[in-house]
Amino acid sequence: MKKFYIKQKFWSLAGKFQVKDQHDQPHYEVVGSLLKWLKEFTIMDMAGQEVARIKRQWAWFLPRFTITLASGEQFALQKEFSWFRPRYRIEGLDMVVQGDFWDMDFTLKKDGRKIADINQEWFRLTSTYQVTVHEEAYSDLAIALVIAIDYVKETEAAASASSAAN
Repeated sequence: MKKFYIKQKFWSLAGKFQVKDQHDQPHYEVVGSLLKWLKEFTIMDMAGQEVARIKRQWAWFLPRFTITLASGEQFALQKEFSWFRPRYRIEGLDMVVQGDFWDMDFTLKKDGRKIADINQEWFRLTSTYQVTVHEEAYSDLAIALVIAIDYVKETEAAASASSAAN
């Protein structure tokens, strides 16, 4: 089992930040695209090697991302319509991400077993997550999913704020 902490910077135009482990040591660096119509993120280890790339795809209604791991494995993350609990479908992997009513805590499951717990902290100015990966082989995948889910939540919050202002 391994724990990671993701805390985005408050003033970062492109979205550059580090993911730290339970010993407060940097484990990943995340860099977001600055001027692209469809947002992209690159996740690198601390040696500068790319471990995952996240690309937002054009989707008519609900957000969709393509995630490519360094191994070449590729899958899509699609938010599904749900009345009460956020739910994300992962195409290309036999996994599901299911959230709580408040959209703050998520569980990543494969064949009914828990792969990772994702917990967002309340009352923070920036997105702050604790990610507990129960099977370390899925660390890169879990971090990539958290980055994509957080971006979905961020864009939905911005859209809600924009429509409320009108």
